[in-house]
Amino acid sequence: MRTIEIGRNDAGQRLDKFLSKRFKTMPKSLMYKYIRTKYIKLNGKRCDISSQLCQGDILTLYIKDEFFEKEPKQSYDFEKAPTDLNILYEDENIILLDKKPGILVHQDESYHFDSLVSRLQHYLYKKGEYNPKDENSFSPALANRIDRNTGGIVIGAKNAESLRILNEKIKNREIKKFYLCLVFGKLKRKSALLQDYLVKDEKKNKVTIFRNEMPNSKIIKTKYTVLDENEKFSLLEVELLTGRTHQIRAHLASIGNPLCGDVKYGGEKRNKPIGLKRQALYSYKLKFDFEGDSGILSYLNGREFEVKDVWFERDGKIYFPNKRNNKSN
Repeated sequence: MRTIEIGRNDAGQRLDKFLSKRFKTMPKSLMYKYIRTKYIKLNGKRCDISSQLCQGDILTLYIKDEFFEKEPKQSYDFEKAPTDLNILYEDENIILLDKKPGILVHQDESYHFDSLVSRLQHYLYKKGEYNPKDENSFSPALANRIDRNTGGIVIGAKNAESLRILNEKIKNREIKKFYLCLVFGKLKRKSALLQDYLVKDEKKNKVTIFRNEMPNSKIIKTKYTVLDENEKFSLLEVELLTGRTHQIRAHLASIGNPLCGDVKYGGEKRNKPIGLKRQALYSYKLKFDFEGDSGILSYLNGREFEVKDVWFERDGKIYFPNKRNNKSN
């Protein structure tokens, strides 16, 4: 018989969700059987898979020892990642990171250890703010993601309650995200709201934009304002009113103004002469615009954070690292 006390980062979860995270090798069918036959009790009483856990609750478990780790791990995979982070803001609940292009947000098949989330966990571990030994089901996480070759602000949550609130606010569009991007050509309208339909091809990891609703399409809304322009390029501020895969890249390409450096939606022939190795897109500004209850994050309401160092923009003007395409030339 073992007992687990529910801590701050475990509270608010359904019992089955908590158990799945805590006992990763336990088959779900067996977990349900343990609950049904009272081999798992909540505060000494029979419970249900949907029982909500509260801080201070005691789980009593009459389960096989094999599901418990016999020895605590001496090292963790995230320790193999560097701790290099560009921190825009940090407090006891959240951390805002300026992710540079080229860094993965989460691990993939080719990069097993280095990712932004691994760097965050390693950073907090070294600070003494996170220790896996003290947690049953939570680890510091990122509430939003950005493509590998795109830079910008990523929100990290240091505790489960903050992550829950951030996920809810992002879902309800109560966290406003603004992007800077550099596109080919001039736009006919200097400010506009584009509204169309997007269909994603999962196999090709590419999307197509349609003016009218299509089967399996999703509506997209992209708001832009021209900040600077010359004969070749335009610098835009973009606000995403919906958040779909490759939305900015594909939407602007669909009106004849693809992003500079974006071979997938702009074509290699057009991009080769400018010498950019990645799309000129940056999630540079974030505004917390909470409408409903925001709990422990209420102090963030109305606050705005902005990255000042964007590689293709200087003081609201077009900037190219190779300078030959700058407005001044």
